[in-house]
Amino acid sequence: MSAPLIEFRNVSKIFGGGFFDKNRTIALENFSMTLDDNPPLITAVVGESGSGKTTLARLLLGLETPTAGQVRYRGKEIHKMNKAEHRDFLHNVQFIFQDPFGVYNPFYRVDHVLLKPLQKFKLASSRRQAYHLIEEALETVGLRPEETLGRYPHQMSGGQRQRIMVARALLLKPKLIIADEPVSMVDASLRATILSNIQRLNEEFGISIIYITHDLATGYQISHNMLVLYHGAVAEAGAVDLVVNEPQHPYTQLLMNSIPQAIPERMWHRDDAAPAPTRPAADFPGCKFTDRCPHAMASCRTQQPPLYRTAPHRAVACYLHEADPQGNKIPTLDTTGLDHVFITEPTLYES
Repeated sequence: MSAPLIEFRNVSKIFGGGFFDKNRTIALENFSMTLDDNPPLITAVVGESGSGKTTLARLLLGLETPTAGQVRYRGKEIHKMNKAEHRDFLHNVQFIFQDPFGVYNPFYRVDHVLLKPLQKFKLASSRRQAYHLIEEALETVGLRPEETLGRYPHQMSGGQRQRIMVARALLLKPKLIIADEPVSMVDASLRATILSNIQRLNEEFGISIIYITHDLATGYQISHNMLVLYHGAVAEAGAVDLVVNEPQHPYTQLLMNSIPQAIPERMWHRDDAAPAPTRPAADFPGCKFTDRCPHAMASCRTQQPPLYRTAPHRAVACYLHEADPQGNKIPTLDTTGLDHVFITEPTLYES
């Protein structure tokens, strides 16, 4: 049995001074998760700014080193791979950035960003074949090659630049694509197109996707699984239908209540709205959502709650779910528990 594509094992990332420095920031805390490429699934990672979403992506890409724990690719720690292993990693794990303009060199035509990976990984035997592959990829994401190639980045719209980055990732036929807020900086009219492109990469080309977003609506639209982060800790995780339609963690419920709805009776200024976000102190031992939670208990301030397995494909880190309505204790997950609450077959999601 081959090693999983990606593994996070008890990973923490701390920015700032030493261990006793109260000004340090815990961006990710004791995080564990496994992602495989068979079957290929879309996993949404959602949360507010500062929740640890982008830190998770940077750790996965090897752009940051964990303060504790391990990030592995095919069983090998990313920062301990040899040259051949690292080359394979770069081929099979691709990234779609949030800013569709900042990743381009303004002095090069867009052809350059598409030709470079084909040349680097020797995926085309000739320039003619390379352009044939590029044209196919552009057409797949809804761009006309004759209107795209030969132009400079500033001559393209934000939506066109972002779709070129999707085409670039597709050219390599990777096992995994990390899409970090890919639609946050494009017009609303183009968001559906880009999200459709991402879904197509998964369904037609068998590519696993980590979709990072603050928007639960788009995460629900395209994902199979959802992971909700709050200040570096997992609040809730599981099959996307369960997490979105029946949120159990107070933070997930707050996120759901913040989604605008076209209902005249909607009470926008609710008296029970949670207080404004504040980052808990680095040495705070309890639940990071305590100061905003309307259900906070004494235990919430003394110890971070474990992940309770409230359903086969759902886990929530909240003491409200320590027992079921009959008073029976709900089992907790070990450090690899997320591997067993995420759905593993698309057919289960579709049913």
